[in-house]
Amino acid sequence: MDTLFKNVRIMQTRPPFEVQENMDVLVQGDKIARIGKDIESKGAKIVNGDGKTLMPGNVCSHHHYYSGLSRGMLINAGPQTDLIQILKEWWWRLDRGLDEEATYYSSLICSLDAIAAGTTSVVDHHASPNYIKGSLSTIAKGMDEVGLRGMTCYEVTDRNRGMAEVEEGVQENVDFATSGTTDMVKAMIGGHALFTIPDEGLKLMSDAVKQTGCGMHIHVAEGEYDQIFSHHKYNKDIVRRLDDFDLLSDNTLLVHGIFLNDDEIDLLNERGCFFAHNPRSNMNNQIGYSDKLPKVKKLIMGTDGCGGNMFEECKIAFFKNRDAKGPFWPNDFVAAMNRGNDLISTYFEGDYGQVKEGFKADLTLLDYHAPTPILPGNAAGHFVWGMSSNSVHSVMINGKMVMENREFPGIDVNKIYSEAAKVAERVWKKVDTLEAR
Repeated sequence: MDTLFKNVRIMQTRPPFEVQENMDVLVQGDKIARIGKDIESKGAKIVNGDGKTLMPGNVCSHHHYYSGLSRGMLINAGPQTDLIQILKEWWWRLDRGLDEEATYYSSLICSLDAIAAGTTSVVDHHASPNYIKGSLSTIAKGMDEVGLRGMTCYEVTDRNRGMAEVEEGVQENVDFATSGTTDMVKAMIGGHALFTIPDEGLKLMSDAVKQTGCGMHIHVAEGEYDQIFSHHKYNKDIVRRLDDFDLLSDNTLLVHGIFLNDDEIDLLNERGCFFAHNPRSNMNNQIGYSDKLPKVKKLIMGTDGCGGNMFEECKIAFFKNRDAKGPFWPNDFVAAMNRGNDLISTYFEGDYGQVKEGFKADLTLLDYHAPTPILPGNAAGHFVWGMSSNSVHSVMINGKMVMENREFPGIDVNKIYSEAAKVAERVWKKVDTLEAR
């Protein structure tokens, strides 16, 4: 059925942040068919937009769905005074506790949370060392059932079982990329931090990239140890090491990069790589702040597992930047968030990221009550200073209303979250028995 949004304010989140008042937007199939005033469409579903703002759906360009059941996790853990201890005492124990059921519910609730916050696309980076084979299809199943547009991959690592684990991770990426993707969920080739991937693993990942045509999605220089390890063992900068295996291209996604140097930023820019900034996670892990963000040409925004709320991420990104005396303003972070659509369009057919005729209908409708005029010059300021997930009224993905008036049609949300809580309790008990390693 066609959908007609009547009398909405259209606010673009891509520069120049155009704003149009009292407009109608007709969606036919999965695309925006017409934009104008006083549009009529016989038989179309009418959505009353009086007082509401229609904008492109937000994009979370780096998530960890395996963190979905970690909120409030109660386990005994040792000291966590640096990133390596945090990984060993918390995240690497959690991901070893995940099985098929836990992975499925992690995907469901992360997808629901993202949509409820106005996010229409999520790029996931998954890990479940005791459930590798089939894990990406399980992630995709959760995304598909909720109606989210997504991408996922398995983070290749040797941290538990050496090269056997590396080979299984690469194979899972290849299997999903070649036979597991769906219309709404696509594949990348994932890798954990470089200090857990030997050269033999990078060679396998390079072969996988060439075989599938998918780009790599990998953490780089999240902690200083990652860079130090690369210099000590390989006598190379991290990004140079990746480039030596032909793993840098215009569909590659590098994440964090706190300790990258100027030469590495120049190289990733030269190769056309995407670079995901994750301010909340960086602050939580106390890893520092990069003063090189303004040099990155294809800067995008992720959460690193801190949910799918990009209103919140952009707010905190801006305030952290101010605290660090950085040069960015709200428009820089909102534009970076929207730039995630360029990554999406690399893997999905069609145009994304604007409320514009011919573009895919991935849309978020807000009932944000603006106390001041919304204009192109201050739209990003409204996004950061006023709008929030509390303003999200309805969400359309691929032309389908997946959330309407804060309800998910055909989905028993209460049942899903209730069951997820039971699964989480079981996972916590298992994780509490696992030693850090």
